[in-house]
Amino acid sequence: MLYSHFSVASLLLFQILPYKCLHQITIFALLKNSTLLSNTPPFPPIGQPFIVLPTIDSTNNYAMARVREGLATHGSAYFAIEQTGGKGQRGKNWITHPGENIILSVVLQPEGLFINNQFLLSASAALACYDFFSKYGGEENTRIKWPNDLYWQDRKAGGILIESILGGSETVEKNSNWRWAIVGIGININQTIFSDDIPNPVSLKQITGKTEDVLKMAQELCTLIQKRYSGLNSLPSKDIIQEYNAVLYQLNQPVKLKKGNTVFETSIQGVSPLGTLLTKDVIERAFNFGEVEWIGGK
Repeated sequence: MLYSHFSVASLLLFQILPYKCLHQITIFALLKNSTLLSNTPPFPPIGQPFIVLPTIDSTNNYAMARVREGLATHGSAYFAIEQTGGKGQRGKNWITHPGENIILSVVLQPEGLFINNQFLLSASAALACYDFFSKYGGEENTRIKWPNDLYWQDRKAGGILIESILGGSETVEKNSNWRWAIVGIGININQTIFSDDIPNPVSLKQITGKTEDVLKMAQELCTLIQKRYSGLNSLPSKDIIQEYNAVLYQLNQPVKLKKGNTVFETSIQGVSPLGTLLTKDVIERAFNFGEVEWIGGK
């Protein structure tokens, strides 16, 4: 799906929603030429509508609730100025200062994808974040840490959390109908003071010394997500995984991992199309997400 052949103008529409009496700003992109309407793709581009929430517990929770209520469409993007209960991987909290960072959730209908292809979507979202951050922080130092953290050198700049709604009974089977995916993204932009509980954070401002417009940057990120999402339908799976592995953090480098109570040193060989981490030491092994954790503050 391509959405490059039209121009847009922005319209700000202020409205009040019943959810926690929040005011929200919806930014719609309108086609300049109505004659193009007949050629509009079945799904709108990601980031339309773009909804700004002054304060929320979690953009993923909010997006999921809107989907279940039938009030969200494919491409809907929810941006929070303040998030009080952000979620990260492994049940961790995502802590961020109000108005300083990208706190974003986008709603997707993964057309043509089954749940066993979920890592392809995760990899595509991670690559979109890489595209975005490397533009400002530099390609050489920007990497994706398996499975979907955004790193600059050895410091964490952001992360992704994808939550899904399946068809039918929502039992997880490899051919389950994947109805909805909520892609939650947090990227440090202007924050320079972090909690001591966070071992290795970094923000774009700490790298460049510049203060950025986080709202405009979130909209730019939506455009890059759209580009990568379109690639799910147009690119072979192996090409997506190859791109992911090309920017994988610590690729072919020795790392320490922990499985259960055992800490061992191994070398990262890459990630498989199913999302397993491939390693090699005395033997070659593959680990699922959650099976091992990184040791050494990285």
